[in-house]
Amino acid sequence: MPWHARLQLDYLLESHRSVARFQHDGPLRILRSLYPEGDAICHNVLVHPPGGLVGGDTLDIGITVGPGAHGLITTPGATRFYKTMGEAAGQRTRITLDAGARLEWLPLETLCYDGCIAENRLILELAPNAEMIGWDVTALGLPYTDQLFAHGSFRQHIELPGVWLERGQISATDRQLLDGPVGLAGRRCLASIFFVTGSPLGRERRQQALDGARAVLGAHELQCTAGATSPNNQVVVVRALAPLVEPAMGLLRQIWVTWRAHLWGKSAQNPRIWSM
Repeated sequence: MPWHARLQLDYLLESHRSVARFQHDGPLRILRSLYPEGDAICHNVLVHPPGGLVGGDTLDIGITVGPGAHGLITTPGATRFYKTMGEAAGQRTRITLDAGARLEWLPLETLCYDGCIAENRLILELAPNAEMIGWDVTALGLPYTDQLFAHGSFRQHIELPGVWLERGQISATDRQLLDGPVGLAGRRCLASIFFVTGSPLGRERRQQALDGARAVLGAHELQCTAGATSPNNQVVVVRALAPLVEPAMGLLRQIWVTWRAHLWGKSAQNPRIWSM
């Protein structure tokens, strides 16, 4: 029987403290809130106990952040899309930020196993003066164990409606895309980190985000397969291709640290789960 799980996570600012409340249906959970940076920022870990998705499974995640609240969300491990016999598996996440809210969406990587048919959708809605740092890392197959991505497909959708849309589909049989010089060129990890806002960024702050990211790229091993751009005045995004997850995730964490310092004036506090 397929799993259909739903989670609604809401952040509110109460007496100068960001608090998290959630409701769930099925195997999705939020661990207890942590405050390693003080009351202003609430850290949470999103857990999917089954550990992966197979054909027909769906995860529906809704996140809202109230005015002035600040949440940080990560996961304890990778999201895994396993082989299916025909039905697609999907994760759908909708994030809504009210005026003046902030969110950091920092899940660990998504792994697409050989034979999966998977879709990952992320919809962002930001009110004026709301801001968000988020990332996405996807690996096709498991190179360490010689499990290639030879069958199946993966569809990705990231959208800030009316402002920014990234959408693509990768078929395991499309060798030109996977191995061609104008495609992935044999690399099997795709990563992006984005800073998005509900109000237009001023020229100086927008350039600050780009310059900070490019300074990190210039000293990183992936500098030749990564780039920073700003498609409009509400989005700054860095995209990278890597042979494995580890260098891609390392790059994104460095940019996250830089953006936190330059854009929000905050030092980075790694979620505790990352060191376990």
